[in-house]
Amino acid sequence: MRISTQSFYEQSRTAMGSLQTNLLRTQQQLGAGTKMLAPSDDPLGTTRAMALAQSIAMNSQYSASRTQATQTLTQEESVLQSTTSVLQNVKVLLIQAGGTLNDSDRANIATSLQSNLDQLQGLANTDDGNGQFLFAGFKSGSAPFVRQADGTVSYAGDQGQRLSQVDASRQMAGADDGRSIFQSVQSGAGYVTSARVDTVNPNILGNAGSGVLGSASVLDASNPNYGLDFEISFQDGGTYLVANVPAPATFSTSGSYTPGEAITFGGLQISISGAPAAGDSFKVSIAKNAGTDVFGAINDAIKALKAPVDNGGPAAQAKLLNALGTANRKVTNAHDNVLTVRASVGSRLQELDALGATGDSRTLNDKSSLSDLQDLDYASAISEFYQRQTALQASQQTFVKVQQISLFNYLK
Repeated sequence: MRISTQSFYEQSRTAMGSLQTNLLRTQQQLGAGTKMLAPSDDPLGTTRAMALAQSIAMNSQYSASRTQATQTLTQEESVLQSTTSVLQNVKVLLIQAGGTLNDSDRANIATSLQSNLDQLQGLANTDDGNGQFLFAGFKSGSAPFVRQADGTVSYAGDQGQRLSQVDASRQMAGADDGRSIFQSVQSGAGYVTSARVDTVNPNILGNAGSGVLGSASVLDASNPNYGLDFEISFQDGGTYLVANVPAPATFSTSGSYTPGEAITFGGLQISISGAPAAGDSFKVSIAKNAGTDVFGAINDAIKALKAPVDNGGPAAQAKLLNALGTANRKVTNAHDNVLTVRASVGSRLQELDALGATGDSRTLNDKSSLSDLQDLDYASAISEFYQRQTALQASQQTFVKVQQISLFNYLK
């Protein structure tokens, strides 16, 4: 078969062009470090690579959110640890104040309690270092706990929680609001006992007798009246009446008062010592109804300690002991609540560690899969490059040799 000169040139040009194109592609792969230079090279692989790249980017964002949440929760845990220490100091001071002291000694303890109260307010108003208050909820631009003119501390924040997306299906609160920490009690906090006080001047008016409340203990939580708030009021002739409040009462019981003898009602048992006067009353309230503000509890104790007792007789002493007992119970409930919140913070930190380990593993697997799809095997690519280069050079040399063949080259 005869091959024309034009056909020879055309076939040679096509062959060398194809070899040159393949060589150029290998050069580009070596330069880019990837097997896929364009989506058309591997449409299915490109789709899979895009999905993996998106997954890696999302995991990176989740990781950043976990880091931020960890920093915030670690700071909260540190503040709550300090809060726990302050509340423990307050409990020690309250117990100490109930001992045999004079008015001057009690005034000194009141000063120490005031210092602890100021420290507690400072901890409650902790910021994150960027001007955002940790326990203010969504109102993080201003201090959540504000001291009023009468010395009380009010909460100016809200109960919002800033949530972070720490994993694909997990949102987590980076901090707790101040009310749930400093103005709440746990549902199982039980009862708080308190003596009657006057809302205008609680340090002067109130019970006239020397009755001192003990703590309430639970006898039967299944009692149908358990969970109600009660009031024990004393009548003429040394009798007492127990009724649930507020009125109208649906439960009541009465009996003769014997100092130190237990009074049983509504699944509870409580003892009262001393000599209550006719008209005196005591409240036995579920903790959440008795006042859950730890600042208010400490402030009430400070006021009671500042009131003169030395010349007031048994009634004044009873008022002090009742006030201290109530404050101690409320501070204990607040302390337990803080410990519960700390446990929640620790649980969240532990979960973040677990999510971080899972996320790192997922990212590593995604990167490995993406590498299998995209990354170039340099050893094979270099070998292929030299092979194609050699083939192109051979094709070019062959073309040069063949195109020189002619009968005129052999005529002399």
